[in-house]
Amino acid sequence: MTFNKNKRTHLKPALIMIAALQLCLTACEKKERAEEDKYQPRPVSPSSSKFISKIYEYMPAPGQFINSGLGELKAAEALVGKAREGLVSLGGFGGYLIFGFDHSIANKEGADLGIYGNPLTGEGMEWSEPGVVMVMQDLNGNGLPDDGEWFELAGSEYNKTETIKNYTITYYNPKNKTDDIRWKDNQGKEGYVLRNAFHSNAYYPEWIKDQDQLSFSGTLLKNTLATGSIITNKPLEWGYTDNGSADYKGLMENTGAGYNSFDISWAVNAQGKTVQLTHIDFVKIYTGQNSNGNPFEPDRNNPRARFLGEVSTEVGGAVDISLHLKK
Repeated sequence: MTFNKNKRTHLKPALIMIAALQLCLTACEKKERAEEDKYQPRPVSPSSSKFISKIYEYMPAPGQFINSGLGELKAAEALVGKAREGLVSLGGFGGYLIFGFDHSIANKEGADLGIYGNPLTGEGMEWSEPGVVMVMQDLNGNGLPDDGEWFELAGSEYNKTETIKNYTITYYNPKNKTDDIRWKDNQGKEGYVLRNAFHSNAYYPEWIKDQDQLSFSGTLLKNTLATGSIITNKPLEWGYTDNGSADYKGLMENTGAGYNSFDISWAVNAQGKTVQLTHIDFVKIYTGQNSNGNPFEPDRNNPRARFLGEVSTEVGGAVDISLHLKK
């Protein structure tokens, strides 16, 4: 048998590239381990609170509650130190809230973080507005969520074909209180956040610096709208907030105070790889669906098209579950 020297020559660059890639991956993993080794979690003390201690950023997408009531910074700040006493709306897809606690949340056995919302769970009248949850460690120890990558807590939809990763949407400010808010996304689609007769305020956040356009990126979840005598937005299985899932309903039935539960062990990086985190310091929640609450899309003239307004995650507080359940 004759050996082809040219084939051997062509293999060399490929082998070199593979070796270089392996070295790069090894170096990255070592860097991550080194940063983790230097990380000093903030311990729980006798005075530690189970509730949110600080709001770092509130950046809603356009929506019917924005600039009034549930859609103002003071509504977000009112979540500090308590839960189930108020709500803040995140607006349409991508609108977010970043908060933290007065200690690091430990990754223990089972659920670590509980987040309150206001989903409706009655049979035939379900209305969930699922929010994606992300976490970050304070690796540089400066008390700010500026340490690089946010890790998504991958819920039931993360690996499903309907889920779109790296989704980006841009909203355009109509600069009036009468027009719908136009958007475009990186999937080649465009549409509107529909105004309704119940909320006459400006839907685009008036306090932010850029009053022309606003962009958000993240994981886009499938829409779950269904029409009938009542329009519903069905819950997802698990792993999302403001979501009438089984864990939420179970807590409501047993305690009268439901929240959605999250395990830090669900954390994945931007490539979808599981990340081992012993503790986390910062939490980010953003609206995960891009939906007008209009099952007749793209028809905006149907008499019921504007009944409910956009799907917008609401947050009613959060707790460190280990402290919450402590007797």
